[in-house]
Amino acid sequence: MHDDRFDDDEPQDGEELSFAEMLEQSMPGNRPALTPGTKVTATLLQIGSEWSFLDVGQKGEGVLASAELLDNNGEPLFKKGDKVTAYFLSRAGGELRFTTKIGGGSSGTEQLEEAFRAGIPVDGRIEKEVKGGFEVKLPGNVRAFCPFSQSGQRQGESAELIGQSLSFKISQFSERGRNIVVSHRAILEEQREEQRASLRETLKEGMIVSGTVTNIRDFGAFVDIGGIEGLLPISEISYGRVENINEILTTGQQLELAIKKLDWENNKFSFSLRDTQADPWQKVGSIFKVGSKLTGSVSRLAQFGAFVTLEEGIDGLLHISKLGEGGQRVRHPQDLLKLGQKLEVVIENIDQAEKRISLALAGSADEVTETSYTDTPAAAASGFGSMADLFKAGQQKKGSGKKR
Repeated sequence: MHDDRFDDDEPQDGEELSFAEMLEQSMPGNRPALTPGTKVTATLLQIGSEWSFLDVGQKGEGVLASAELLDNNGEPLFKKGDKVTAYFLSRAGGELRFTTKIGGGSSGTEQLEEAFRAGIPVDGRIEKEVKGGFEVKLPGNVRAFCPFSQSGQRQGESAELIGQSLSFKISQFSERGRNIVVSHRAILEEQREEQRASLRETLKEGMIVSGTVTNIRDFGAFVDIGGIEGLLPISEISYGRVENINEILTTGQQLELAIKKLDWENNKFSFSLRDTQADPWQKVGSIFKVGSKLTGSVSRLAQFGAFVTLEEGIDGLLHISKLGEGGQRVRHPQDLLKLGQKLEVVIENIDQAEKRISLALAGSADEVTETSYTDTPAAAASGFGSMADLFKAGQQKKGSGKKR
């Protein structure tokens, strides 16, 4: 065995396959005959210092240069028994030669043209940025052009590619190698399709997965879990109310998410960050009980009352009927309260099924009575102590306005 992996050992024009080879290819159940560029998933049978042997499901073992199984630092990327994706190059005496990509300084335009025709990836180093894209140095010091759109990078991140060695597919080969166009994006898309196929077999709703935030919108964030991209709705970010999603998530952030929905037919996927967190309502009924006095913060004002956050994910309603003094009606809670204001409240009622808590002001003279979560304001209730100063201040402000 020698090191020239790109010798053409295929039968030449007019040369016939042996009877054994023709018989093998005609056998029912056998895989189709391999042609240069055929992509296979093989199992590593043995890894040697120079050559490694593959099980490719054909008669005869496949061979692959062991150097292709190392990273840029010379460290092994695979071990015996691992699966590896490879491309068929040639057949010689029952020996099937494969490569993961064409690389190495000895390769020239002939091998690059073969890679173009067979769809075999090639190694390349991005040398510099030129008009419309990048100049890429391929094996044999051959120059190629990679358009910005085919670099696989997002807009504004292209400068990070200078000096990197990547795999490319040759999308155009003309003028005997003087005009070569390559694409790294094609490699990424192939990898993504392979990941997607694998994920479809393994992913289930409810599973916890890792993902990267790729885009943030007002209604949620798009997250890539490696093979598919789905939506993390704003309602699934936290048990608490999220007003500004950008205060919680950033592009590129890594998240642990629960799979909410998988719709492969319509290519729609959704995730939940909230489902990976402890439900704060588990504390309701034990720590948060009817009659408990707590300090909360006004989180939302509605016509029918104010929502008060007792803890992240646990809000209670302070009904408008609990505001006012001396039988006076309150037009809107915003006349007395403002967002973020701290209040001393007492829990009046807990509805576990609907996850609703009714509140009253601490120190109020009101009896503990159930309030409603409807949009219809109720009549004002009797006076209270701790809010009297707020109500009087509001009345005085109105009175002084009339005198003017």
